Amino acid sequence: MKEFYAIMGKYFARYKKFIAGTLLVNILSAVFNVVSFSVLLPILEILFDTKHERYEFMPWGTGDVKETLMNNLYYYSQTLVDSYGPSTTLLLLGIILSSLALLKTATYFGGSACLMPLRTGIVRDIRTDIYRKILHLPLSFFSEERKGDILARVSTDVNEVDASIGSSLDMAIKNPILIVVYIGTLVAVSWQLTLFTLLVVPFLAWGIGSIGKKLKRKSLYAQSKWSDGISQIEETLGGLRIIKAFIAEKKMEDRFVAVNNEFRDASMRVAIRQSAAHPVSEFLGTCMIVIVLWFGGYLIFNGNSPIDASAFIYYLVILYTTLQPLKDLSKAGYSIQKGMASMERINKILAAENHIKEAAHPKTLNGLNDEIKLDNVCFSYNESREILHHINISIKKGQTIALVGQSGSGKSTLVDLIPRYHDINSGTISIDGTDIKEMSIRSLRSLIGNVNQEAILFNDTVFNNIAFGSENATQEEVEAAARIANAHDFIMEMEEGYQTKVGDRGCRLSGGQRQRISIARAILKNPPILILDEATSALDTESEKLVQDALEKLMKSRTTIAIAHRLSTIKNADEIYVLHEGRIVEQGTHEELLSANGYYKKLNDMQAL
Repeated sequence: MKEFYAIMGKYFARYKKFIAGTLLVNILSAVFNVVSFSVLLPILEILFDTKHERYEFMPWGTGDVKETLMNNLYYYSQTLVDSYGPSTTLLLLGIILSSLALLKTATYFGGSACLMPLRTGIVRDIRTDIYRKILHLPLSFFSEERKGDILARVSTDVNEVDASIGSSLDMAIKNPILIVVYIGTLVAVSWQLTLFTLLVVPFLAWGIGSIGKKLKRKSLYAQSKWSDGISQIEETLGGLRIIKAFIAEKKMEDRFVAVNNEFRDASMRVAIRQSAAHPVSEFLGTCMIVIVLWFGGYLIFNGNSPIDASAFIYYLVILYTTLQPLKDLSKAGYSIQKGMASMERINKILAAENHIKEAAHPKTLNGLNDEIKLDNVCFSYNESREILHHINISIKKGQTIALVGQSGSGKSTLVDLIPRYHDINSGTISIDGTDIKEMSIRSLRSLIGNVNQEAILFNDTVFNNIAFGSENATQEEVEAAARIANAHDFIMEMEEGYQTKVGDRGCRLSGGQRQRISIARAILKNPPILILDEATSALDTESEKLVQDALEKLMKSRTTIAIAHRLSTIKNADEIYVLHEGRIVEQGTHEELLSANGYYKKLNDMQAL
C-alpha cells in the first residue's frame, strides 16, 4: 500500500474534503450498524426467555459502562413487556431496529455518494495530466515510444485504473472503519473471545495474501500485450493502402491473432487468480466462525464463559458481520494491485523527464532585429553517434538561406534545433545575441512559423485550421491569409466554405490544398522567422506552382530557412548551405556553388538529368 499512496497520494490530496466527508459518514454507518444489532439482545431475551431475574434501573456513572448499558437495556425491555406485553414489545423493538437500519443504509449511501466526486475526479485528473504531459514532452520521447502503446496507456490503462482502483476506493476507505468499530465492539463484549479470535485471523490473512502476490506482475504483463495489439491496429490503419497493395492481409491478421491470443491468455490468468479471492476468503471466514463457535460454546457449556448465551449470539453476529468488510478489503487489495500495474505504465509517461528546461528567469523577444546565429553547434540523439558536427551559420534579418543535401544529412534535425524541439550538445544558438536557452520557450516559438513537407491538419473546419495558434482571429483575417496562400478560391467552392470539415489529417483535401491551408496558417501567425521543410516536394507540377507562388508571398520581408531537394526552388536564396553526413561541406549562392564544381554541382547535374 505504500507504493499505492506514493503514486496516488497527490490525487487524493486534491479531494480532502470529500475524503473527510466519507470518513465521517462511514463512521456513523458503522456505529448505527452496531447499535442496530444490540437491539437483538432484548429480542432474544423475549423470544427465548433467557433472563429470569428482574432488573432495576442503574444510574449512569455508578458502575462499569458496559455493565450499566446491558443492565438498562434489559430493564427497559422488561418494562415494555410488563406494560404492553411481549408481542407488542417485539413490534416496538422491530420498529427501532428498522429505524436504525434506515439510518445505517442512509449513511452507507452517503459515504458512497461523497466518494463519487473523488473517484470520477481522479480518473479525469489522470487523463488530463497524461494529455498535458504528452503536449509538453520533447519530440525525442515519442521517437522512442510506440504510438499504439501511448494510446493504450491513455485509454485502456486509465480505464483499468478506474475499474480497479476507482471501484475499490469505497471498500478501501469504508471497510477499515467498519473493521475497527466492529472489533472495538467485539472487545467490549468479550475481550477474552476477541483475543482468541485474533489468534485465528493471521491464518485468514495468509490464505488471502498468497493469492494476490503475483496479481500485479501478471496484470502488468497483460496490459503490455494489449499495448502490442493497439500498436498493430494503429499501424494497420496508417498502412492499409500498403497492406492491400502487397496482398498482406493474411500476414497482418496472423500477427494480430497471435498478439490477441497472448493478451487473452494473460488476462485469463489474471481473472482466474482474482476470482479465487472470494471463495478462498469465504471458506477461511467460515472456518474462523466455526472455531470461535466451538470455543465459545465449550466455555458456556462448562460455565466458564465471560458472557451469557444471548450475548454470545450477539458476539457471533458482529463477528460474522466483520467478515464481509474483511473480504471486501481483501478484494479491494486485489483490485488495487491489478490497477497499480496500469498506474505504473501510466506513470512512465507522467514521470518522463523533459530535457527541454526553461530558464529560471527567461527572457522575452518580440521579434528579430539582427540575426540568427549557430555557433559551433554539435548534436546527437544519444551518446553513441553525433548527427551534426560543428555547424556555423549566420542568418541576417530578411535573408533567405537554404539547406540542401542527401537524405539523412541532418537538414531537418538542424532546423528542429532552432525552436528547441531538441537541445544541442555543445555550441550556442542565439537570436539577436540572446542564447535561445535563456529565452522563454513560448516567446521563442512565437517568432517562428513552420510549413512542413507533410501538411499537418486537424479534424476540424478550414477556418479553425487556418486560425490554429492565432487567438481571436476574425473571418476577414482568415480570408486574407487564405487569399495570399492561393487557397480562398478552392475553399469557397467547398460545400460549407470555411466551415467545411477537412477530415482526419485533412483527408478530404488534395495534397496541394492541404499545403496551401498550412501556408495560410503560417501567414496568419505572421512570424518574423519562417522554416520551410520540403514544402513542395510531394506535389504535382500545377500544385507546386500554386504553392510556390504562395510561399514567395509568405517569404517577403521574413527571415527564411528553407530545406529543399529540388534545387530549382532555392536558386534565389541569399546563401545556400550544403550538408553532407552532418557537416557543412559548401556554402555560397547558387552561381558560386555551381562554379565551385563541388558537391552542389554534382547534385544539380543529377537533378538536371
